[in-house]
Amino acid sequence: MSEPCKTPIVMKLEQNRKVMNERVGVGQSFDIGFRTLHLLNHEVNLYYVTGLCETPIIVELMRQLFEMNEFESESEMRSVFQQIKDEIPHQQVEVVSSIEKCITQLLSGLVVIFVQGETEAFIVDVRSYPGRTPEEPDTEKVIRGSRDGYTENIIENTALTRRRIRDERLRHEIMQVGERSKTDICLSYIQDVADPGLVKLIKKEIKNIKIDGLSMADKTLEEFLVHQGRNPFPLVRYSERPDVTAAHLFEGHVVIMVDTSPSMIITPTTYFHHVQHAEEFRQSPAVGTFVRWVRFFGIFASVFLLPLWMLFVMQPDLLPEQLSFIGPNEESTIPVIIQILLADLGLEMLRIAAIHTPTPLSTAMGLIAAVLIGQIAIDVGMFVPEVILYVAVSAIGSYATPSYELSVANKMSRVLLVIFVAMFGIKGFMIGMTLYIIILAHTKSLNTPYLWPFLPFNAKAALQIVLRMSMPSLKVRPSIVHPQNNQRQRS
Repeated sequence: MSEPCKTPIVMKLEQNRKVMNERVGVGQSFDIGFRTLHLLNHEVNLYYVTGLCETPIIVELMRQLFEMNEFESESEMRSVFQQIKDEIPHQQVEVVSSIEKCITQLLSGLVVIFVQGETEAFIVDVRSYPGRTPEEPDTEKVIRGSRDGYTENIIENTALTRRRIRDERLRHEIMQVGERSKTDICLSYIQDVADPGLVKLIKKEIKNIKIDGLSMADKTLEEFLVHQGRNPFPLVRYSERPDVTAAHLFEGHVVIMVDTSPSMIITPTTYFHHVQHAEEFRQSPAVGTFVRWVRFFGIFASVFLLPLWMLFVMQPDLLPEQLSFIGPNEESTIPVIIQILLADLGLEMLRIAAIHTPTPLSTAMGLIAAVLIGQIAIDVGMFVPEVILYVAVSAIGSYATPSYELSVANKMSRVLLVIFVAMFGIKGFMIGMTLYIIILAHTKSLNTPYLWPFLPFNAKAALQIVLRMSMPSLKVRPSIVHPQNNQRQRS
């Protein structure tokens, strides 16, 4: 996709107005505001988008400009252009020389001012994006801790981050992607900590994106950035919590913010970044370790519990005598593998239905699923009770996984493992588990090994995965992000 030719701003205001009217649809699009002012015997054109900036600010801006006419005799020594530049009552004013820049900034919520006889225009940042106030994310709740969360406003998001990192070396680099959408993307990192090679790589990948627009915001950007292909495992971490994002920036990660999305993209990440939660760090190290182990057990159960139970049902001789009770006590005409797949599929349908069900009806839907469908299915002999039990435990393990993307990937892996066991027995279980580990071992996210610190092995980092270490003991940053400054604490 070739870059469009730059259209320069000319001295004749009529020509600039004609180009702007044709390009942005003044008079056709009701939300494109246009005013003509006369300042010091010069005509001035002002453009703005009504929904992206506040009316009182526009009115105050025009009032200040009109006041220039009252001091006409005192301002003969300066050009009109210079006087407007000096008198605009705003903290951020930019001078540009191309129509394309004016249009892009106009549609981003800024005010564009053209002056008769000038080949440059003013860009005044008065944007005020509509959106909700910061609130706690639904998927990252904590018992104690901050209740603010990112919103769909990229300006608010950078402010929430900078509030927690008051370091002059924190960088927020803005760029735009999408020939039509012109979506704002902010690259955040700490200059003397983050790996310059990683920052350069991410910038290069973003600049190479050639697309009309990022309709799905951060998810579309992710697919261009990490080239995931058919791999179901998440290669970036999403977070809507400013404290989580700040913690990763301190470690040396790079954060990508996309306008219109409350989810921050954290890179690079490993498998174990997706199984940690802010709640572990809001409790004491011992409690945090306990919570982490419980979560690990849930994640393990979500992948391997059903295949293991299926294996013991098929080959009960593998069970020790103390566990001989495992297995269905009732006979059913439907094969166990079909029961498992139907029950698992049913739970997935319930999850999808819950997303699309209005909140007042979600409770009723849960009662219908549990009482009418589940119990009646057991009573008529469609399912044996143990199938429902183990499918439910596996589902709970999926919900205990902090990363929604990882929980879905593990659910797909569980279904494939169950099918492997049904087809090949214990050999199928071993082959499926080996393939699961091999796929994870071969996965890389922006040249970062997915199973680090276990593959390749790093003893200190592996200990921090198994145990929730106290913050005073974390003296160095994770080596996987290749930080420039490795020390987290000054000696």
